[in-house]
Amino acid sequence: MEKKKILVAMSGGVDSSVAAAILKQAGHEVGGATIRTWASGSCASVNTRACCGISGVDDAREVADSLGIPYWVFNFEEDFKKHVVDYFAEEYKRGRTPNPCVACNEHIKFRLFLQKARQLGYDMIATGHYAQIVRDEKTGALALAEGADPRKDQSYVLFPVAPDLLPFILLPVSHFTKDQIRAKAAEFDLCVKNKPDSQEICFIPSNDYGAFLEKEFFKGEKHPGAIRDQEGREIGQHDGFYHYTRGQRRGLGVAAKDRIYVTATDPERNEVIVGEKSDLLDAGLTASRMNWFIPQTPGAIFKAHVKIRSQHVKAAAEVTVLADGSVQVMFEEPQEAITAGQGAVIYDGTKILGGGWIDRALKTALDLKGACSA
Repeated sequence: MEKKKILVAMSGGVDSSVAAAILKQAGHEVGGATIRTWASGSCASVNTRACCGISGVDDAREVADSLGIPYWVFNFEEDFKKHVVDYFAEEYKRGRTPNPCVACNEHIKFRLFLQKARQLGYDMIATGHYAQIVRDEKTGALALAEGADPRKDQSYVLFPVAPDLLPFILLPVSHFTKDQIRAKAAEFDLCVKNKPDSQEICFIPSNDYGAFLEKEFFKGEKHPGAIRDQEGREIGQHDGFYHYTRGQRRGLGVAAKDRIYVTATDPERNEVIVGEKSDLLDAGLTASRMNWFIPQTPGAIFKAHVKIRSQHVKAAAEVTVLADGSVQVMFEEPQEAITAGQGAVIYDGTKILGGGWIDRALKTALDLKGACSA
C-alpha cells in the first residue's frame, strides 16, 4: 500500500508494539498513543496486569522512544466511564453478563481513537488485534474476519466496530501467529518482547467483578439472598446475585451430591437459580442491536456458524432476520450457557457477516408466523 500517516493504539503489550514496528519498518509515518481508561479515582489502583494500565503507558512510551516515533496519552476517562464502566454495572444489575472489552472496542478504541488521530493529522489507525479486514466478493463491502492464528483470534470482540470505520483501520499482526509476533518483538529488540499477555479487565483490580460492583455501585454493602434449585427450593445463600453469571460452577458454597451450575439470576428477587449441566443447554437465542458488515434484509433465512462468547467454538445454526432487525438463531446442536448480554457473532466461513447482543436463550424456536414480514 502507499505510504500513510498511521497512529497506532499502543497498549504497552507485545502485539501493538510489534504492529507499530512493522508499520515503521514498511516506511509509513507512524505515531503511537495509549488510551487512558481508568475511569475514576477509585480505579486509580488500576489493574497493572491488564492493557492500558499505568505500566502499559510506561512500556508503550519506551517502545515508542526505541522506534523513534511520537507518542501521546489520550484521556478518554469520561467516555470510558459512560460507555464501559457504567454499562458494565447496569448490565450486571439487570441480571445480564456484559463484555466490557467489546464495549470498549465499540465506543472507545476505534471511533474515538480515530477522531483523535485525525485531529493530529493521521490518515489511519492501527491496533494489535488478531483479526483481518477483508473485502466481500459478492457485495464489495469490507468485513472483519478471523486472524491467521486460531489460538489468538480476536474477531469476536471486534464485531460491533462500525463498518464505516473499516477503511481507516489497519491490523498489522493479523497474518501472523503469536509465536511469530514474539519472534518479531525479539528481532526488533522491544522492551516488551517477554511481557506476558494481559488477561484481566483494566478497571477491575484482582479481576473480582462482584467486589468492584459492591464498592462502586452498592456503597460497599452486600445484598444476601437465596440460592434456589430448579424446583424453587432454597438450598443456600449468596452475598448478591451480581457475583454470579450463567454457567458458573465455582464459588457457590452449596453442598450438593452432583455438580451444580448457575442457570439464571433474578435481580428483582435477588435470587440465584442453580441446576445440573443439562439445564444449561439451549436450542437457540434472540439477539438485537445488530451490526452488519454484509447487510441482511428482514425475512432472510440462511445457514451460518455462530459464536456466543469469546472462547466458544462457533457452531452451525440457522439464522432468521426478523422484521424489527433482530435475529433468531437456532443451532443444529444445543449449546451450553447461552447468556444474555454477551455477543452473538455470525460467521460465513472465517468472515463475520454481523453480530448483535444476546437478549435471551431459547429452549424452542419462536413462533415466527408473520414475524418476518417487512
